[in-house]
Amino acid sequence: MASVLVDSNVILDVVEDDPQWCDWSLDVLNQYSETHQLIINPVIYAEVSISFERIEEFEEVLSSGGLKMVPIPKEALFLAGKVFIRYRRKQGVKTIPLPDFFIGAHAAVADVALLTRDKKRFRHYFPSVKLVSPK
Repeated sequence: MASVLVDSNVILDVVEDDPQWCDWSLDVLNQYSETHQLIINPVIYAEVSISFERIEEFEEVLSSGGLKMVPIPKEALFLAGKVFIRYRRKQGVKTIPLPDFFIGAHAAVADVALLTRDKKRFRHYFPSVKLVSPK
């Protein structure tokens, strides 16, 4: 079964019942869970964990949602650093957080689609990644 990396914002939309995005995020998660393994990495885990008081609650949500945590390959960590430094040299001031580069590089190196609402930045810095995002 193919995998798809799920960005933090998609999970948080559902967990926090976001009035604008919850329905879209829940629909896309349900759709992809039928044909793909939904995966997250440690960076996404850390970003989403802030919405929970206890790790047990968070682990239950991940398990019930069929989300599996996988490690970030070293090649993706290396790529994230290279792309981030290119961004810093071009942009000057840091406005995009480094975690987004870890997520994009992970999807690129693992050759998996990325479910996200932040398509602009991922498309620009990781053009080879298939993005699943709102139109």
